[in-house]
Amino acid sequence: MTTVKIADTLVGDGQPCYVIAEIGINHNGSVDLAKKLISVAVSAGCNAVKFQKRTVSVVYTPEELAKPRESPFGETNGDLKRGLEFGFEEYREIVRFCKDVKIDWFASCWDEASVDFIEELNPPCYKIASASLTDDHLLQHTRATGKPIILSTGMSTLEQVDHAVEVLGRRDLILLHTTSTYPANYDELNLRVIPTLRQRYSVPVGYSGHETGLPSSAAAVVLGACAVERHITMDRAMWGSDHAASLEPNGIQRLIRDIRLIETSMGDGVKRVIPREEPIIQKLRRVGK
Repeated sequence: MTTVKIADTLVGDGQPCYVIAEIGINHNGSVDLAKKLISVAVSAGCNAVKFQKRTVSVVYTPEELAKPRESPFGETNGDLKRGLEFGFEEYREIVRFCKDVKIDWFASCWDEASVDFIEELNPPCYKIASASLTDDHLLQHTRATGKPIILSTGMSTLEQVDHAVEVLGRRDLILLHTTSTYPANYDELNLRVIPTLRQRYSVPVGYSGHETGLPSSAAAVVLGACAVERHITMDRAMWGSDHAASLEPNGIQRLIRDIRLIETSMGDGVKRVIPREEPIIQKLRRVGK
């Protein structure tokens, strides 16, 4: 199994789990809120924060943008989508802040122009969302940056993942098992896909969770996930489509605590008597001391 280097961190077997706090659009169009969420991620011990970038007129049809949808930005879905997109100066401020607080950042880009936009800010890697897994042109355009790629595999068959991996190549590639429902039900998660992907592709495999709780994301690490991505929010009751499937500050802190305890607990698989058991043997074992 290979490892992939993101900025200064190796991701893969034998390495600590790389924890990604997905801010996505949970900043609600506010740079100040984005900074607060970045600070939450840093405080919790996350390795990276992730945003989303779309060219609204490319990703959505005029009919979709014209649909009525009330939000702080206006009365249509287009008003909302455009209001949630940061411009270059806003992203540059965010990137500076991430550098100051020493956390990796990157984005999932939903179209080629968004890749070009983010590339000007020199991210250490790119995320490709599950919805884009079948978009060969976007996959090729993202791969052409030469940066490592993290690919989510939700709403996809194994045959579709096969094709995406063939298009991208396995070099500097991390796959994330995910279920693209928001929030996801526990009986939809199918965590046993993680070892299936590891065996099938021989690349690092992680987990992107959209469930509301913590145990399944921690269990993913036991099953071999080398990276875990979870949405974060200041308050799950905030307006916006992704907050309900996100972790609040206490939740992401607890998840990382659990992941690190699991990593400490896993050991090397060699059965042995440990030194702290020796006095217990002398005290409790009657035969075969």
